[in-house]
Amino acid sequence: MPTAPEPEILAAFEAAKGFMPVREGLALYEAAVGAGRLGLPLLEVGTYCGRSTILLADAARRSGVTAITVDHHRGSEEQQPGWDYHDPSTVDPEVGLMDTLPTFRRTLRKAGLEDHVVAVVGRSPQVAAFWRSPLGFVFVDGGHTDEHAGADYEGWAPHVAEGGLLVIHDVFPEPEDEFTGQAPYRVYLRALDSGAFEEVSATDSLRVLRRTGAGI
Repeated sequence: MPTAPEPEILAAFEAAKGFMPVREGLALYEAAVGAGRLGLPLLEVGTYCGRSTILLADAARRSGVTAITVDHHRGSEEQQPGWDYHDPSTVDPEVGLMDTLPTFRRTLRKAGLEDHVVAVVGRSPQVAAFWRSPLGFVFVDGGHTDEHAGADYEGWAPHVAEGGLLVIHDVFPEPEDEFTGQAPYRVYLRALDSGAFEEVSATDSLRVLRRTGAGI
């Protein structure tokens, strides 16, 4: 049977600010719990306000490992002023820039999961450049340009341990989804073409891949 979060965790996920649909969230949770059995940390690239982090943190708690999130908390391209996904409530009025870190911290506090998450505040390529530890799970959900999605893949996929999972969000094969999903789709194809990953499951725009060897 599928592994599902407790009702209070699912309720916290649904109440949190963010964009991930429930179906994809449940698939993410099941994959994270499974990967947690490797005894290695679960890492998320692209935190925003912590909606998906709730599920990863609870999966980490359940598996006895740690969830790690990496985000500069200034928002990705589509979340800036003038774009469809901009939320003015996330703007720091003192500096005039987005700052989702306070909302993220409140999200985890409300869910009772602060102790199961290590938040790394920084840009993904900079953090990946000094990362040295193997990971049981990497969830790529950051910027949606080829530059940013490609850098996330290049920086973090090599750290996925054999048997671990690489999960990619917002994978849309259709050309009309050029901005929202074509870059993650190209990363998904790149991972498969590398020979290092095989597909485990697909739930709407969420793809779960397992690392089976070298070659990234």
